[in-house]
Amino acid sequence: MTAKSAAAAARATVYGYPRQGPDRELKKAVEGYWKGRVSADALRETAARLRRSTWRRLADAGVHEVPTGDFSYYDHVLDTSVMVGAVPGRHRTAVDADALDGYFAMARGTQDVAPLEMTKWFDTNYHYLVPELGPDTVFDADSAKQVAELKEAVALGLAARPVLVGPVTYLLLAKPAPGVAAGFEPLTLLDRLLPVYAEVLADLRAAGAEWVQLDEPALVQDRTPAELNAAARAYRDLGALTDRPQLLVASYFGRLGEALAVLTKAPVEGLALDFTGAATSQLEDLAAVGGLPGKRLVAGVVDGRNIWINDLEKSLSTLGTLLGLADRVDVSASCSLLHVPLDSTAERDIDPQVARWLAFAHQKTTEIATLARGLSQGAGAITAQLAANRADLASRSGSALTHDPAVRSRVAAVTGADARRAHPYPERAAAQRSRLGLPQLPTTTIGSFPQTTELRTARADLRAGRIDTNGYEERIRSEIREVLAFQEKAGIDVLVHGEPERNDMVQYFAEQLSGYLATQHGWVQSYGTRYVRPPVLAGDISRPEPMTVRWTSYANSLTDRPVKGMLTGPVTMLAWSFVRDDQPLADTARQVALALRDEVGDLESAGTSVIQVDEPALRETLPLRAAEHAAYLEWATESFRLTTSGVRPDTQIHTHMCYAEFGDIVRAIDDLDADVISLEAARSHMQVARELAEHGYPREAGPGVYDIHSPRVPSVEEAAALLRKGLEAIPAERLWVNPDCGLKTRGWPETRTSLENLVAAARQVRAELPERS
Repeated sequence: MTAKSAAAAARATVYGYPRQGPDRELKKAVEGYWKGRVSADALRETAARLRRSTWRRLADAGVHEVPTGDFSYYDHVLDTSVMVGAVPGRHRTAVDADALDGYFAMARGTQDVAPLEMTKWFDTNYHYLVPELGPDTVFDADSAKQVAELKEAVALGLAARPVLVGPVTYLLLAKPAPGVAAGFEPLTLLDRLLPVYAEVLADLRAAGAEWVQLDEPALVQDRTPAELNAAARAYRDLGALTDRPQLLVASYFGRLGEALAVLTKAPVEGLALDFTGAATSQLEDLAAVGGLPGKRLVAGVVDGRNIWINDLEKSLSTLGTLLGLADRVDVSASCSLLHVPLDSTAERDIDPQVARWLAFAHQKTTEIATLARGLSQGAGAITAQLAANRADLASRSGSALTHDPAVRSRVAAVTGADARRAHPYPERAAAQRSRLGLPQLPTTTIGSFPQTTELRTARADLRAGRIDTNGYEERIRSEIREVLAFQEKAGIDVLVHGEPERNDMVQYFAEQLSGYLATQHGWVQSYGTRYVRPPVLAGDISRPEPMTVRWTSYANSLTDRPVKGMLTGPVTMLAWSFVRDDQPLADTARQVALALRDEVGDLESAGTSVIQVDEPALRETLPLRAAEHAAYLEWATESFRLTTSGVRPDTQIHTHMCYAEFGDIVRAIDDLDADVISLEAARSHMQVARELAEHGYPREAGPGVYDIHSPRVPSVEEAAALLRKGLEAIPAERLWVNPDCGLKTRGWPETRTSLENLVAAARQVRAELPERS
């Protein structure tokens, strides 16, 4: 095929699309089902209606081939576990009794059975359910979901491409099941898994699939020769099948590196590759291996993870170069559009000129279709779109919002001393013990308490004008009083005010910082039915006035116990926002850190003795390639220290992390120089405590003993057992007792009982300790 005919054949497609619906209909239906207000049939009909609406919208936008199978009630990796029959033994009875209830039990757990572990999907803020596998795992194909959704799309007259998590990525994401030796490698199950994928592929072909997409994002990470050989073997075997559709192997979130040569040689019909951000050099990599002669290339030239408009001329140039490297070049986003909101036209409160800089999922599909038309018909076919795009890009680059001279001057004046505490940790620890007077195994929570219906209603009433500011603030004061009274009665040592005034741990601060934009409808799935509205970090950042001092000081006035000031750290402010792409992340992080440094100073001046600066995103933002880790961790830890290093030695600095594997960043955790760190640990059975001990972590730590991502209430003995396990790694004088994460998403009944059990467990284990000398 010539370059000219390849251009003529260019088509628009996407890897996946947001699931929730324009009004988060899926969230409401699923949560209604959990509460018994929505039937299983009604839930299924809502899901089917959302799928139909998505496919039609994609087709109307000019997408020629829609994805199927990417829709999920909770998580697509959990769906894959169901597809291959990898149901943990403890959930088998529930799954056999009712497949839907069993599915949700694997995701959320029950009072009697723990859920699957949950962690971050590569370096995104999406969370997946970790498969549990062992040498005795027996796989069994169940393609019902994938086949049914394909048939739904075909019935609408659409060209559809089922999307599956690839077998290599699935096994590389898995962990040894409970009771299986920690050294077990799930990838050793590949030969057992491939026949199951073969059966699913045959079922999809029989249902009408011409192409099936197999997602292998794990191959953009550093992979061993054995892992690369496993990938080669997997696609050699799948490619050799006679009863299968054409295979499109997709990678995203970065360059394939060494795996590119493996996949280009594999007997599959197409590859989908990322050509955005740090992966732009993949074009040169592809040329170096000889391109994809005889194969289809789906070129991800539109950023699927951020919300800025595409540079259409630049992308069109990239696509033109790619025409000489494959028989067929199609156009797509760099990854599934799951990671961006639905439609920027719903944002009525953003300045219209600024809004033209934004592209959510719907706008990105339009960009993809425009580029496909330009590639097929020539730039002359999209002259108007190119002109409008140039004007919008120029407007953004020249805006006063993106360049504040005062902010830039302050960043330029930062010195190394600004990011270091003036006193070493031993001196600080002695001063803090004297000031705070805490017992061994002190108890605390991570920050937020349940966001009740009354609180959400009050917030909505304020926005709608049904109550005034005074009425709303009285509701907040009442909530703070209730939260403090409960904590004092429960016996918690270091209190929090519960954050009733905060809508989200990032959005709350973004709304008070210059340079940020807040959306009203920019919902993105974090996990399950948990959706967040990441703010847009559009310009240079500064803090016009204090953000948390008023409510923290009010809480401190109500109790003699220390109340933590609660802030979100600079790395998390970046990671959980849509960050600007027109300057280095390190520069943006320093701007945010300096704004937060002012807040820390004001909290301390107001008498706050304990200040927590949360950095749950520190690990998730770690680059996927080890060669890039050091540079990232240098600016990430510096920005935290820049935020916190201006305080006195007797002011205790806490931080918190969750949703991630921490073993490979323990040194960076140490480099934060926080006095106390709390970490998610309950589902991983205190693994992080052991990792801290192996590193020789010298400061205080609170590995969580209460998994807040499940409605389960841990018993006193369960929490005590975890605490004793923590003591095997961390000495009592440096061990704290706390939940895994904030309690915002939990209800009050389970929160009360769980925290009372946590305190009882701490007292029980404290009584077992030798007395302090």
